[in-house]
Amino acid sequence: MATVELTFSALPAHVRTARLVATAIARRTGVEESLLDEVRLAVGEACSRAVEAHRAHCPGEPIRIELSDDSGRFEVTVSDQAPSDEHEHDRPLDLSMLSDSYTSGFGIAVIAGLADDVEVFPSPKGMRIRMSWPASANGRAG
Repeated sequence: MATVELTFSALPAHVRTARLVATAIARRTGVEESLLDEVRLAVGEACSRAVEAHRAHCPGEPIRIELSDDSGRFEVTVSDQAPSDEHEHDRPLDLSMLSDSYTSGFGIAVIAGLADDVEVFPSPKGMRIRMSWPASANGRAG
């Protein structure tokens, strides 16, 4: 399993960089070409949500992205440090049970529609969004 970690400050301009890095790594891990736009859009949405939350609550703290390939999956986790006191969970949220205002306000419904598998872990110490797509076992040489 290979993992790439990226941290960036809460500036909207850095969202583009995160999208580009995620798309490049997805391509190398063997994610189908037809899914790369979904990877780019989902990562952009998760990072934009994190930037917005950080700018409101903790602008000096970095946003963290982990990208990995494991067991035939390309996985991206976007973590922020903005407090989320509305929903305190030690386990992922059931996305089908979220209210429309919650999902539309944070773009999670969009992410769930783009990624093959999504888990959201909100806590008072921040939110983690994990999303994944199928990838070939050996990736692509490049």
